[in-house]
Amino acid sequence: MERVLGIGGYFIRAQDPAALGAWYRDCLGLDTDENGVWYPEAGPTVFAPFEAETDYFGSPSQRTMLNFRVRDLDAMLTQLRAQGADVATETQDMDGVGRFGWVTDPEGNRIELWQPA
Repeated sequence: MERVLGIGGYFIRAQDPAALGAWYRDCLGLDTDENGVWYPEAGPTVFAPFEAETDYFGSPSQRTMLNFRVRDLDAMLTQLRAQGADVATETQDMDGVGRFGWVTDPEGNRIELWQPA
């Protein structure tokens, strides 16, 4: 059986693509080239379908949620707050998995930040 090799891209609709791209660059440090190509550090990627009624993604209209691995969740959340980002006050710890926090981008998309255990 042929298998996929990894995530090849994540595409998101935006009212202002340039501004949203700049937010991801300036607030999260997502350095992409002019074609949107980014070379992330090696690490695990989770693929997990959720129940349709979940509120884990924030707005019920949000059908997917992007999750970024981070080295230091507290430092990232502090950085985002300092830049005026909409950061959730709560975090979550999962034994053996890691710590989680959330930020909502300027167009209302909830993003999960994960510091692996």
